[in-house]
Amino acid sequence: MGETKQITDPDDLRALLGAVMPRAATKERVALHQRDREWIANSPFLVISTSDAEGNCDASPKGDPAGFVKVLDDRTIAIPERPGNRRADGYLNILANPHVGLLFLIPGRRDTLRINGRARLVRDAAYFDDMVVEGHRPILAVEVAVEQIFFHCAKAFIRSHLWEPEQWAPDALPSTACLVKEVQANVTETVEELERYYSPEHYAAKLYRD
Repeated sequence: MGETKQITDPDDLRALLGAVMPRAATKERVALHQRDREWIANSPFLVISTSDAEGNCDASPKGDPAGFVKVLDDRTIAIPERPGNRRADGYLNILANPHVGLLFLIPGRRDTLRINGRARLVRDAAYFDDMVVEGHRPILAVEVAVEQIFFHCAKAFIRSHLWEPEQWAPDALPSTACLVKEVQANVTETVEELERYYSPEHYAAKLYRD
């Protein structure tokens, strides 16, 4: 194998990548356009990226019926909490470092909406009543003060064939239960017990309650 050549200088990076495409250089916005609102209203899934004060990163998926993220005004959105594993990695990061990055997906669309901003945790607000799903009113929400908005091109989705079912291979790896049993040495449950826990029926019953 040849020598690993690291890039450490911004000028070297720019020389390697070339000049920014004109439309890409000017596409950033700081307030939500009506089309951004429509995108958020039709998105059932996003990824929120955070980091702590030392720069340790986390990316967490969030999903609910389309439109679960509430637009509070042209520069503020809110993401409801739903029951999970209680690790709270992203929430703890926000307490240490409010900067977040959001990636909104619409199934079947190859482009994405990206929003960067500063987040805070809110334990209650009047708009929580509009976030009730299957009787679950969130116990907290992430409010994001928008600082940067833009649409991201489709190339990654085209290259990956993400939305093409004929390219899917969900059985290329063992089941979730088998993976957990293999990689977590301290797990005491049997594979059969884990299969029951991770079954669609069990998960469906716990989507909106602990």
